Amino acid sequence: MNKKFRFHLCLAGLLVFSMGACKVEIPEEVIPESEMENLLYDYHLAKSMGDNLPYAENYKKVLYIDAVFKKYGTTQAAFDSSMVWYTRNTEVLSKIYERVTNRLRKEQELVGDMIAKRDKKPKTTKPGDSIDVWPWKRLERLTGQPMNSAYVFTLPTDSNYKDRDTLVWSVRYQFLQPVLPDSLRNVTMAMQVIYDKDTISRWTTVRESGVHRIRLYADTLGDMKEIRGFIYYPVEKDRKAGTLLTDRFSMMRYHCTDTLPFAVRDSLNKAAALRTDSIRRAEEKPEQTKVEQPVREERKEQQNMRQINQRRRQQQRAQ
Repeated sequence: MNKKFRFHLCLAGLLVFSMGACKVEIPEEVIPESEMENLLYDYHLAKSMGDNLPYAENYKKVLYIDAVFKKYGTTQAAFDSSMVWYTRNTEVLSKIYERVTNRLRKEQELVGDMIAKRDKKPKTTKPGDSIDVWPWKRLERLTGQPMNSAYVFTLPTDSNYKDRDTLVWSVRYQFLQPVLPDSLRNVTMAMQVIYDKDTISRWTTVRESGVHRIRLYADTLGDMKEIRGFIYYPVEKDRKAGTLLTDRFSMMRYHCTDTLPFAVRDSLNKAAALRTDSIRRAEEKPEQTKVEQPVREERKEQQNMRQINQRRRQQQRAQ
């Protein structure tokens, strides 16, 4: 929940404890108590949404508030006039704000979802290790036709992503009728992670049904900024494609201190210290060799991919 929403929530709470007076009858020209509660609830939601707008969209703040008044068939003037009466009768307003505050507390997560949907980005991920950060639906159907041949995503990071995190994108593929032979299946699954200092990518070709994964991590590239990926299912012209069903989408995030690959990598970084202890090195070498080999191969493959990308960029600049 953002700071400005908390401000409105605290303001409502302060009004609850700072008000107290005798009960009086509400005049006809004043907005009724039950309606005033709902109006104030929507009013503070609209204020919170407006406070989170980008600078270029500040003009929408007034539109949000006007929409609330229009919803309840009232005006800013009538609202201000009613608030004058309620502030003079603090016992009534105190009870209203007590109920509004309780509702706002219960709806904090909903407001976060609303802001995320407005900005077309997922809400903040859960903290911790071994967390599935995939925020969207987990099923897509591709036919290979021009308007339905690709699925693309861009996932922004947040403060719960840590340095040297490992990301594992997993998707289950099912080739449906009409079933094409393996030689004609050419689905590309690609993933890219953008860091402060560089960008790393990996892709794989999917030719058979089943679960396929891409894993990416980096040692010294700085903070993770953004995650991108796509599934591309092209079909040759004049050839009828089989339907591709993709489901069970997940994006697992692992912190480096809690995963085996990073534990091995940390031991590699301390190789110089281990060399001074020949007995310990002799004891750990058989077990390390089994685990370090795939890690070294993966790191070498990623290094080769970065070199290829650098060459391509240099060629593009030369042209």
